[in-house]
This record gives sequence, C-alpha cells and structure tokens, in this order.
Amino acid sequence: MSVKTLIIRTAGTNCDQETEFAFEQAGAEVTLLHINRVNENPAVLDDVQILALPGGFSYGDDIAAGKIHANELRTKLGDRLRAFVDAGKLVIGICNGFQILVKAGLLPGNDGGEQTVTLTFNDSNKFEDRWIYLRSDSDQSPFVRKGQVVTFPVAHGEGKFVAKDDATLDALRANDQVVFRYVDAEGHTGAGYPANPNGSVDDIAGICDPTGHVLGLMPHPERHALPTQHPRWTREGLAAEGDGLQMFRNAVDYFA
Repeated sequence: MSVKTLIIRTAGTNCDQETEFAFEQAGAEVTLLHINRVNENPAVLDDVQILALPGGFSYGDDIAAGKIHANELRTKLGDRLRAFVDAGKLVIGICNGFQILVKAGLLPGNDGGEQTVTLTFNDSNKFEDRWIYLRSDSDQSPFVRKGQVVTFPVAHGEGKFVAKDDATLDALRANDQVVFRYVDAEGHTGAGYPANPNGSVDDIAGICDPTGHVLGLMPHPERHALPTQHPRWTREGLAAEGDGLQMFRNAVDYFA
C-alpha cells in the first residue's frame, strides 16, 4: 500500500522541500500544497495518512511565531483536523510547525482545544542555529522509539517550551507525552545552555497528544535525513543514514 503524506506550506514556510525529501526517502508518496489549496478543498485530507507542518517563518511570524497560521488552521480546518486525528492518522509539526500545533490547540491535545503550552523567546535572546542532542523519552508516538539519542540541528528564535502552570506540566509527564528532551552527548539532561539551546522547561524539545498521533518538536529531523548532512561526517565517518530518517520511516511503516 502506498502511504500518502500531505505537507502544507504557506508564505514564509522554508523547510517544505526538505520535509518532502525526507518522507520520500522513507517511502511515502508526498503531496505538497499551499494552505489556500487545502482551504479550497479540505477533502484532500481524506486521501492521506500523514499530515506534516514544516519549519520556517509562516506569515513572517508576525504577532508571535506560528500564531497567524495556527489561527487559520483552527478556524478554517479545525473540525477536519480533529477528525483526521480521530481516524488514527498522524500529524507532525517541526519547528514552526510545532509552534503552530500548540497555538492551534492541537497540542498537548488533552484540554478541549485551549492553548495550555507555548514556545516563546529563547533565554539567550538570540536566534539559535546549532546542532544539539535529543533523547527520546516516550513510546507514545509512532514516529519515535524510546531511549534513542540522536543529533539534529535547531534553528529558531522562539523555541523555549513552557506550560501555563505546574499542573499542565505534571499532566504531560504523567501521560507520557514528553517525547523528546535536550541532552548532552552522553544522553544526560540538565546540561544547561547550549545543550538546551533555548531554556525549555524540563529540557522539553518535543511533545505528543494523548493518542501519540500528533507530534511536535523544535529540532529538525528532516535536516539530518542524509548522513552527509551531519557537519562532522568527514571526521567521524559516514553513517548508514542520517538520524532523522528513522522518524519518517517509522511513520510510513506504521501504515505500510
């Protein structure tokens, strides 16, 4: 069976083609559409198993990162997207896509659509563009296998994960919704900056909804789909594949 992925882009999106390439490398059949085309024909969601919101600066990140695109999705496609998830399909938001998912209320997803977490300005008060290490801490999401340490790049100015209160954060932990944490090269949390590039609470780099079907993360797995994308491959040796490719393959294999 051909596993179909839809990638939605809009003005300011700039990681759509890298995301398309990663899904294609993983064996998916990919359609890349502007949000206007999806709004005109929401039924396109019925024909795919995976929806991806890629990185970039949608609508220039005016107001706040991802906020305008989040409002657009919530008001024009909200019911469709909830039905998409209820049908057991998968959604991934990467960097700006993660910001969009939380501001649209699709993540953490256990609050009736209310926004209870956000991604805000980095503690460094600057744009962070660096390679970091992540540890997968949950088996909830089909995209991820628990216990792996991987390296991806980050590229964001508003990547600090915060929750509205301790109860929200405790619920994420209790429900096993914290999928990724920033770690050092040995896989340990608590390393501080720059291992945690933005000051995220509890080193949180990615979360999922209670079903595990909606995943958001700030680092860019699509930018490490090929081993030659790693900046040290000539010194450390060429791996069989980039660390990020497995995430996309896991999602395709979930349906295949």
